[in-house]
Amino acid sequence: MTEDEILDRASMPPGNPSYPFGPYRFVDRQYFMVIYETDPEAIRAWLPAPLEPDGSGTVVYEWIDMPDSSGFGSYRESGLVIPAMLEGRPVNYTAMMFLNDEPPITAGREIWGFPKRWGEPTLDVRADTLTGTLAYSGERVAMGTMAYKPERLECDPEACVRRLAKTTVNLKLLPCVTGRPLAAQLVAFEMTDIRLKGIWRGPARLHLVPHVHAPVADLPVRRVVEGQHVIADMTLPYGRVVHDYLA
Repeated sequence: MTEDEILDRASMPPGNPSYPFGPYRFVDRQYFMVIYETDPEAIRAWLPAPLEPDGSGTVVYEWIDMPDSSGFGSYRESGLVIPAMLEGRPVNYTAMMFLNDEPPITAGREIWGFPKRWGEPTLDVRADTLTGTLAYSGERVAMGTMAYKPERLECDPEACVRRLAKTTVNLKLLPCVTGRPLAAQLVAFEMTDIRLKGIWRGPARLHLVPHVHAPVADLPVRRVVEGQHVIADMTLPYGRVVHDYLA
């Protein structure tokens, strides 16, 4: 391989890259989100500086079904998102994610710093109940339920799209072969080209089980606020560095 050929590779391994160049389009992407109140001290412990809690005392446990994802295929993921503030602006911080497909795990970590690990999430409609589960190494660590489409959320379409396009921030940590950090950054991005297909809200429940490798229960459930169910098409673009710890 020439130097130009090397630099033209999208990702590792060079002979069979794990993922192609982006951006990446998602069709019929489906979210099941449980918004709940938790321990404010737990929120503070999980947020990396300079992020600050947004003061709501809430976090979001979510399941996402992605049946049609360019470059990634079909997969599901599950994890925790913390509403936060960055320099006075509201953002969502991704605390942990578990999914069942290698390309988006690798790309998510290498490009955007998503805290992704292999897990076994499910998201199904079981009779009259939208049901999400997460297992790690065969042990169930999370289960969420919501009444299926009980109340269509009436909101201005542009406002709904802005909610889906809220800035996401991740902590990207990549080691160098020397053992020192190669990258230590807060990175940010916004979903684009969003086509909202449906959004519902309703009663929900969430059960989290302590696990050393899937510590979702470190942000314990104090009170469930509501469940939300969203279906949309959207594009995941490249992002930007908003804070460099090595600068």
